[in-house]
Amino acid sequence: MFAVVRTGGKQYRVAAGDKIAVEKLAGEAGETITLGDVLLAGSEGEIADAAGVTVSAEIIAQAKSEKVIVFKKRRRHNYRRKAGHRQQMTLLRILSVGGEDKKAAKPKKAAAKPAGEAEAPAVEAPAADAE
Repeated sequence: MFAVVRTGGKQYRVAAGDKIAVEKLAGEAGETITLGDVLLAGSEGEIADAAGVTVSAEIIAQAKSEKVIVFKKRRRHNYRRKAGHRQQMTLLRILSVGGEDKKAAKPKKAAAKPAGEAEAPAVEAPAADAE
């Protein structure tokens, strides 16, 4: 199952087991949080009701993103200004979407049958008329 959540002014498509980097959220590493603003939810090409879906995530770390360089220049005026900025971010691991656990997200294997045995169609006994 997947969901589209909104946090920090951006939207992210997440599923159980995904790792994402979002704008800074309150909390320490190892804490579990709930992303409440679910915009869309679905499973295998089908759209589900997003109203009852909750997304829980574990905070992996609080970190800084890559440095952004701001450079201003006015030619022929000897004007140059250089500034840098590193935005705070939170690394998240999605634990479950809509109550689905990460362990349950793995596909289950069907029991294999020997090649010689084919399924016989179920035959119902004719109903006896009581006269």
